[in-house]
Amino acid sequence: MTKFQQGDYQPRNPEKYIGKHIPHYRSGWELKFCRMCDDHPNIIAWASESHKIPYINPITGKHSNYIPDFFVVYVDNDGKKHAEMVEIKPSGQIMGNAKGQYDQAQAVINEAKWRYAEQWCKQQGIRFRVVTEKDIFNKPQKSKAQRNPRAVKVTKRKKR
Repeated sequence: MTKFQQGDYQPRNPEKYIGKHIPHYRSGWELKFCRMCDDHPNIIAWASESHKIPYINPITGKHSNYIPDFFVVYVDNDGKKHAEMVEIKPSGQIMGNAKGQYDQAQAVINEAKWRYAEQWCKQQGIRFRVVTEKDIFNKPQKSKAQRNPRAVKVTKRKKR
């Protein structure tokens, strides 16, 4: 049984999708990112798993290919066009955040992939970025009173 939401994404704005195959998402976070790419007016083109970047796995020493999750072309508020490779990854699989043995091993491999991706992207004149759940779900934390105003009782002090 799969632990994560997975499937094919059908773009609502197919003219923006420049990938060679139907976009596939491997998590709910990737699905949310597909929807954002599809719907955001400043994103003019996007693709899913469209590029292969060679790297050396630091654990096995073998040559492998890293396939970033997304390629995105967008226009900023000043009208300037930008292109980025984007990887969606849980913050727990990033160096410094990884807790368990599996996540620590994944973090080591991820760091190697991302080093190679940054070099490759720099040669192509594009940016590489890792997006975590903190970026996708960046919502300010509400206080307990804001979440449930009836849960917090405020007692007024009597004037003397």
